Amino acid sequence: MGVQTAEQVGPARPGKAWLRAVTWALLGLVLLALSAVPSLPVPDRIADEKAFLNAQPCGSGPAGVTADCMRTIRGTALSAEQAKSGKATVFRVLLQAPVPAPADRPIHLDSHGELSVLIRPGDEVEVTTWRNVQVAVSHDGVRETLPGLPDEKATMLVGLTLAGVWLAVLAFIAAFGSARRARRFATGRSFAPRVPFGPAKCVGVVAVPLAAGFFSGRIWDAWTAVVMTVAIWALIALPATIAALHWNRDRTAPPATAPLDAERSGAN
Repeated sequence: MGVQTAEQVGPARPGKAWLRAVTWALLGLVLLALSAVPSLPVPDRIADEKAFLNAQPCGSGPAGVTADCMRTIRGTALSAEQAKSGKATVFRVLLQAPVPAPADRPIHLDSHGELSVLIRPGDEVEVTTWRNVQVAVSHDGVRETLPGLPDEKATMLVGLTLAGVWLAVLAFIAAFGSARRARRFATGRSFAPRVPFGPAKCVGVVAVPLAAGFFSGRIWDAWTAVVMTVAIWALIALPATIAALHWNRDRTAPPATAPLDAERSGAN
């Protein structure tokens, strides 16, 4: 990419640069507002996570779907087969009625797990539930924990928020760069080409906070996992993006002698 100067562009270019700056700034504000949406349910999700992690087995009395204890529901497998759930393949088990909720819903197990080999129609199955959530399935001494439990949701929401925040920051960086180019156009000074943010960089910006949320949720719980998600993201995404900006500028910035060479050529 060649270096452009104010003399190489038409008089409309400063106006276009200012328009880009305003557009990027507005996009950054929209992204910032959207990034706040996933963060709103985080306190409630953390409260659910604490209740789930502290839940004890239910007593001998009746316990409804809202009970804050671990229920064990026993039933007989009506069907047990490989099935599609979206694009993924799962081992789907359906219990014979009547069974209380949430065990009356199809149970999606790992298609390559031990239970996918052991459970057959007519077998007795134990389903552990909490509130209205299927937690685990047991059969013949083998237990499998189900995905999507309450202790996995808060940190992923924080990861989504961080992804939106950093995309908004990138939009503000682009707005600043456009405004800087517009000022240089107006004063006739040269400028470095824009720093490109291709799909690979954007994917990295989004993937880092989501990966941090995933691993933090596996190691810590509650607010500790949220704080560590933010900390890990800041330690990786922020320096990596700053390094990418400087790397591009070092490669694409005009040489220091360019203005002097232009003056000499004009004098000749």
